[in-house]
Amino acid sequence: MNVAVIGSGGREHAIVKMLADSKAADNIIAIPGNAGMNDICEVMYRVDPNDFDAIAGICIEHQIDWVIIGPPEPLEKGLADFLIDEYGLTVFGPRRHEASIETSKIFTKQLLDKYNIPTADYKIFSNYNEAKNFLENTDFPVVIKHDELGDITKVVVANNLDESIEALDHIAQFKAEDTLKIEPIIIEEYLDGEEFSLMVLVNEDVFHPFEIIAQDHKSAYKKGVGPNTDGMGAYAPVTHIDETIRQEAIDKLVAPTVQAMVEEGMSYFGVLYLGAMNTKDGVKVIEYNARFGDPEAQVLMSMLENDFLNMLEKLKRKEPFEMKWKEGYMAGVVLATKDYPYKENFGLPLEFPEELKAHMYISGVSQKEDGSYISSKGQVLMVCNHGDTIEKALDNVYENIQLIKYSDGDFYYREDIGHRALYRNK
Repeated sequence: MNVAVIGSGGREHAIVKMLADSKAADNIIAIPGNAGMNDICEVMYRVDPNDFDAIAGICIEHQIDWVIIGPPEPLEKGLADFLIDEYGLTVFGPRRHEASIETSKIFTKQLLDKYNIPTADYKIFSNYNEAKNFLENTDFPVVIKHDELGDITKVVVANNLDESIEALDHIAQFKAEDTLKIEPIIIEEYLDGEEFSLMVLVNEDVFHPFEIIAQDHKSAYKKGVGPNTDGMGAYAPVTHIDETIRQEAIDKLVAPTVQAMVEEGMSYFGVLYLGAMNTKDGVKVIEYNARFGDPEAQVLMSMLENDFLNMLEKLKRKEPFEMKWKEGYMAGVVLATKDYPYKENFGLPLEFPEELKAHMYISGVSQKEDGSYISSKGQVLMVCNHGDTIEKALDNVYENIQLIKYSDGDFYYREDIGHRALYRNK
C-alpha cells in the first residue's frame, strides 16, 4: 500500500519511521516532511500543507491508499473532509466537526457536561469585564484558555490575581465592534494531581486504548517552572501510576466520550488523545486532542511492535487486534532554541553524529545546500532512548543529547525529564 503522511514535525517523523518498518507499506510520502525523513521516504518540501488541491493531486498521482494526518491544523481546516468527499481517499484523522473535540474547548466542555463525564469546573466568558470581575472574586490557582486551537501561550495557569489579569490581557482577543466583547475564553478550576496521557484508536463506536500511558513535560524549565510549551520531553510507560487508574480513565472518561460522540451523530476515525489528571476525587479530563500527542508519540511509537498499517486496516474494518509492546522503558528529551516558546529562532547551526539519527525525531531542523543543519522552529528535535529501567533509558538519552554540538546559549533542554518516575522508583 502507498501512504501519505501530512505534517512536518517530530510526531510525523515517528509515524514515518513506523510505516518504514511496516511490511504492508510499499511507498511513503511526507507532505511536506522534514530533514529527518529524507532517507526513509519521499519528502515533498515545497508543498504548502494548506494547499489542499496540491495534496490531493499528489495523492492521486501516487495512488495513495492511506492518508495519515499528523498535526491538528489541517484537521481544523477540513483536510479530511476534502480528501474523503472530493476524492474518496481513506484518511486516518477525523473530519472537521469531529476534530472539534480538540479545536474548540467550549465544544468539548459542553459535551462532557451533557454526558456527565468528569472534568474541571469552568465558566465561559465573551465579555472582558465579566471575566475580570470573576477573577477578582475567585480562588486561585485557575486555568485560563482561549477557546480555539491556538499557540501554546493561550493556556495559562494563574496563581494569583495579578497573574490572572496579565493572562486575561494576553489571551483575550477583542472584537472590533465593541471594546468589551472578546472571543470566547474559558476560566476553569485548577486540577491538582498527577497528569498522564492516554492514546486511543477510534472508529466510531469501536476503540482501542494503548495499554501503556505516557507523561510529558510542558513547562519550559525544570521543576515545572516557566511558560507552557508544546513539550520538553516524555517517557513511557508510567509504571508508578497504577493500572487501575488507566482502567478508570477508560471506563469513566474514554468509553463515555466515545459513546457521547456516537450519540451526537459524530463519525470519529482517528486518534483520540486523552490528557487526564488523577485527582483525589478520581480521574478527570484535562483535554482531548484529535491526533497523536507530540512528544508522547515519539516514545510510544518507539515501544509499539505492531505493523502500524495492518493495525489501521483492522481498525477501519472494526476487526479485533492486540497491541504488542516492547519491554522496558522509552524516554525522550527535546532540544529547543534559546527563546522558545516566546520566540522562534531560525538559522541557529547545530551538528550531530550520523549514528545519533537513529535515536532522533526532527521537529524543526532544515538542511542547507552544503549538508549542514540549522534550526527552523523553536522546538528543534527530540532524542529518544530505550532502557531496561527508566533510569537507564534516561541515562542513555542524556548521554546522547550531549553529543549534539552547538554554540553556548543557542539551545537548551530540560535536565529533569522523568523526575516523577525517578522519585517514585526510589
